Amino acid sequence: MACFIIGAGSFYGLPVPVRDTDTVIAADGGWRVCRELSLTPSLLVADFDSLDAVPEFDHILRLPVEKDDTDMIRAVKEGFARGETEFHLLGGMGGRRTDHTLANMQTLAYIARHGGRGWLYGSGERFTAICDGGEIMLPAKKSGILSVFCLGADAEGVTIEGAQYPLADAALTADFPLGVSNHFIGQAVRVAVRRGCLLIGICDKE
Repeated sequence: MACFIIGAGSFYGLPVPVRDTDTVIAADGGWRVCRELSLTPSLLVADFDSLDAVPEFDHILRLPVEKDDTDMIRAVKEGFARGETEFHLLGGMGGRRTDHTLANMQTLAYIARHGGRGWLYGSGERFTAICDGGEIMLPAKKSGILSVFCLGADAEGVTIEGAQYPLADAALTADFPLGVSNHFIGQAVRVAVRRGCLLIGICDKE
């Protein structure tokens, strides 16, 4: 099972098919995308700053406009409450709101620190995060760009195996982009971190 959260940002298509057992949550303006895809979400989470009107729908969690949670991270919390641990965040990048793109990248760290795996999708690119002893195995690709950044404080014990530029027990700091523009070379890639959080980006374009 997986949880698909569809936001109000640019939508680049479904990365994988939505199964009957999956949970779909619309985050505010993501409701329109669900309608276009003929998807009926399990829940609409919104403060209605991206929708012109409140739709006729039985499962709405209405949020105040003035709040600490973004619609996206509140939708993630609702997914966790339903027992989900795999999250696909769609409509969370692009558009005019780069601040929301950054917020959604932080949301990936929230998911990782709460025992889940989150993916944030753009146009031909996707991001995930690992934290504090976490690791991820990425399938082999003949080409493509791999970028790894610390997310928040400096990250220690960073290991990258199987990519063009490996790292072993290294540090990635918040003020120098050492991990940008690595490359897949036809091998599975392992990324791990001992302490801190890593934002991992995969771009299919060279």
